[in-house]
Amino acid sequence: MKQQVIIVGAGASGLAAAIQAARQGASVTVLEHTARPGKKLLSTGNGKCNLTNLMTPDDAYRGGQPEFIKKVLERIPVGQTLEFFRNLGLVLTDWNGYVYPNTGQAASVLEALLFELDHLGVSIVTDCQVEEIRKDLSLMTSKGKKKADAVILAAGSMAAPKTGSDGSGYQLASALGHRIIKPLPALVQLRCREKWYKQAAGVRTEAAVTLKIDGKAAAADRGELQFTDYGISGIPVFQVSRFAAREMDAGRNVTAELDLFPSMDFESTRQLLLERARHFGYRPAEEFLNGVLNHKLARILLKEAGIPNEGFVKDITASQIKKLASSLKGLKTEIIAANSFDQAQVCSGGIDTREVDPNTMESKLINGLYLAGEILDVDGICGGYNLQWAWSCGILAGTYAGRETPRTHGQE
Repeated sequence: MKQQVIIVGAGASGLAAAIQAARQGASVTVLEHTARPGKKLLSTGNGKCNLTNLMTPDDAYRGGQPEFIKKVLERIPVGQTLEFFRNLGLVLTDWNGYVYPNTGQAASVLEALLFELDHLGVSIVTDCQVEEIRKDLSLMTSKGKKKADAVILAAGSMAAPKTGSDGSGYQLASALGHRIIKPLPALVQLRCREKWYKQAAGVRTEAAVTLKIDGKAAAADRGELQFTDYGISGIPVFQVSRFAAREMDAGRNVTAELDLFPSMDFESTRQLLLERARHFGYRPAEEFLNGVLNHKLARILLKEAGIPNEGFVKDITASQIKKLASSLKGLKTEIIAANSFDQAQVCSGGIDTREVDPNTMESKLINGLYLAGEILDVDGICGGYNLQWAWSCGILAGTYAGRETPRTHGQE
């Protein structure tokens, strides 16, 4: 009799796991609590689906156990993921290492996965809420009791709940004894205390963002910074946001310094401003940064430096120029909150990976239970890394769960 595999969750990791388990000869059923599979996948990469990335910087993944992450990604690396999708009929293209389907449509990725699942005879049951997973691998669901030889829990996190991520997988894992590291929003906008953000709303500019915890630099990134009426957004903010959320949750003081002129160092910036003061002394003081910075930001920085609107550039003092250069190179802002799970792309936190075998994705607590994807305490930076994590986990979990005699904890 075929190995009976049940997968909880029809997201990226769950669908990849289903394909791989079926390829091992297993009879596979996917249980999805929403009305359709792969809903979150359709929204990734602004609808273009950044599948993975050919480059993996040292800070690409975050979590409590870096060695665990490394081992999983070594087992199913980027090259194997690319081959997995090419075998599904996808033509792939990359832009500076960022890999997309050549169609530029996330729907193409989901369709390729679903076509293969149909070809392999995998059953997808939608609108099916899993209420309990028991230690004997029986499942209590809204559509009755089900029994499996292996279960893959790939129910996602709490990020982007409109796509179906409701955090229910954490409860299922916790009930089986797994420790949950508190889930918090990641890849998300940050809310700031200062009142001037309403004036800066809508501005986009190249900037470097340095996050500070209790006054000490903790994380930094550079890219297009976006100002909102409540704070800061954009890729460089997303990249550091998980640290801000976790440290604020721990009660620490979180601030950021915004380098709005990252192409120059402080002294070069100061000299540039001094030269402008000498050359444009006849201009109104309020126009001093005209041609240097967006006029909305310019007004804010001039005020921060104590430069009044009235008067002329020739009236600006050397000390005011030094202060202005300091604001340009490190505008300080106090972070008071991360936006909610509704706006977050992923979560930090999740199932403690010390309780999962990185060789197989099998639980170290429950034989035959496998854990995959965003439900684990692993999150990646922007750039296709979170999807790569989903594919690696799913393919690895499906490979071992689908075998007729489950191999526990990586023992060959």
